[in-house]
Amino acid sequence: MYDQPKLSELIRFARVGADSTVIDVYPGDGDWTRLFSDIVGPKGRVYSFVPAEVAHFKNDPVGRMRTLATEPGRENVEAVSADLIAMPKVTQPADVLWLHLFYHDLHTPLMQARGATAAHFNRVVYEQLKPGGYYVIVDHAAAVGQGTSDAQSLHRIEPASVREEVEAAGFVLDAESTMLANKDDPHSIKVFDPAIKGETDRFAYRFVKP
Repeated sequence: MYDQPKLSELIRFARVGADSTVIDVYPGDGDWTRLFSDIVGPKGRVYSFVPAEVAHFKNDPVGRMRTLATEPGRENVEAVSADLIAMPKVTQPADVLWLHLFYHDLHTPLMQARGATAAHFNRVVYEQLKPGGYYVIVDHAAAVGQGTSDAQSLHRIEPASVREEVEAAGFVLDAESTMLANKDDPHSIKVFDPAIKGETDRFAYRFVKP
């Protein structure tokens, strides 16, 4: 996770507030789900959405989120799982859909095995957000000109490619942030490399559904 100033800025950037309904896609350890749960309060809702494409992982991502949802004060959290493109079947229309360090995975064989191309998933997100809702994407940046070619090998994606794909689904870019940028990232090594892990050059986009 990030230090407190960056966390606070990211929360503001995502436009998550009291009473919001948020879908946290591929929640990992659940850190963002917990943060959103605290922010939206008892009248809000947080869907901790584990794609079925990764539900079989040995760390039991679905079970972990179901356990999280039983923590004291987490009555506003619901752990759900389905194929990526079946997300609307297990969630309600949302104010914010949050995608943290995951968008690039939409261009990998694992995520596409059940038919979830980036284009298809973006259309599903568009359908599931309320009018005026926000689609917020934070990811590891690939070098300019690389497009989606480093998604599998380096877990990176070029920001311009993300913008092009999301806007093609009908979204409008509402804001972008360089708060997580790192000009010293060579962009040519895997994000898990000890030389850059946790310090990758990252971009943040907030798209709105008109």
